[in-house]
Amino acid sequence: MRIELVTGDITDERVDAIVNAANSSLLGGGGVDGAIHRKGGPAILEECRALRASRYGRGLPVGQAVATTAGRLPARWVIHTVGPVFSPDIDRAPLLRDCYTRSLRLAADLGVRSIAFPLISSGVYRWPKDDAVFQALTALHAEPTTMDVIRLVYFDEQTRHTAEHVYQTFNHGQ
Repeated sequence: MRIELVTGDITDERVDAIVNAANSSLLGGGGVDGAIHRKGGPAILEECRALRASRYGRGLPVGQAVATTAGRLPARWVIHTVGPVFSPDIDRAPLLRDCYTRSLRLAADLGVRSIAFPLISSGVYRWPKDDAVFQALTALHAEPTTMDVIRLVYFDEQTRHTAEHVYQTFNHGQ
């Protein structure tokens, strides 16, 4: 398994699957979620509506993952996961790690060999970026996987630089 840290637009990633930092409704929204739905087109929304009708009427629970087509995106699959909202008073780190591990397990079930993740919960859910990177790395290293490439895609250079620093520190602690 190779972990890559890159700056870019996750909707442009040429991998088997991209992960969507979705909201529980699965019906699109802002940030990564909105970008994936807009660029991927109506096929993603149609499958999300079907998932809501059949299994997730109350919404996808935090830490769970489901897959849909990627529509017009270069990836084959979109794996939707709902991250937790950050709280300084409640430890929700296990739920954030679940987003990564359950996405990887679902990807493996789909035969995915390459996957791209955004930095889950670090936008409107206010998770501190350095700790969000640490939680992602912790989950990815703990989960046995057959992936060839796991790409962590950061929207801007500053976040990627933060991720590189955390990654170096993380690897020295291993």
